[in-house]
Amino acid sequence: MITSKQELNEFLERDRLALHQTRSHPRSFGDDVWKYQIRLRKTEWYWYSGKRLGNPFNAVRYLISKCLLSKRALKLGFTIPINVFDKGLSIAHYGTIVVNDHSKVGQNCRIQECVNLGATGGNSLSPIVGNNVFIGTVAKLIGGITVADGVSIAANAVVVKDILEPNTTWGGSRKKALEPQLEGFYRFSCL
Repeated sequence: MITSKQELNEFLERDRLALHQTRSHPRSFGDDVWKYQIRLRKTEWYWYSGKRLGNPFNAVRYLISKCLLSKRALKLGFTIPINVFDKGLSIAHYGTIVVNDHSKVGQNCRIQECVNLGATGGNSLSPIVGNNVFIGTVAKLIGGITVADGVSIAANAVVVKDILEPNTTWGGSRKKALEPQLEGFYRFSCL
């Protein structure tokens, strides 16, 4: 949650670095994902300052910013509520990304397209993801699970149980650990 203007600037800078942007501002044409992330962070700040600090001007700015965020999210295919991702968010591509508003994701998360972080069966229990986590293309994290720091979740993985082992790579529908063998090659080991 962004609680000060200084913290907003820190979030924006960490997101810029996570996206590997060398410019200080997005281009007029292009950089749509970066523009979305800037709008997301500003909406989070306006929500906090308008609702929590009682600033009526920022409450109005929050409503306007929320509308602009929704418009950009519709264009890119994102359903990401405010105050879910910590600083250092990196959304790699356009594409459907659905995140439950009860989910919490730590710092420096890299998320690919067609990812789902959600609850199941009408339950509000959602994933809690640690810091420095990579979530691959079409990965699904479902239910009240916990993912440790430094975990990489491979493409097409379905995670429905906790991953408590830090700095590991996981893949497949049965949540298998991938162990490094020779430079860049991995083998599956069943748990």
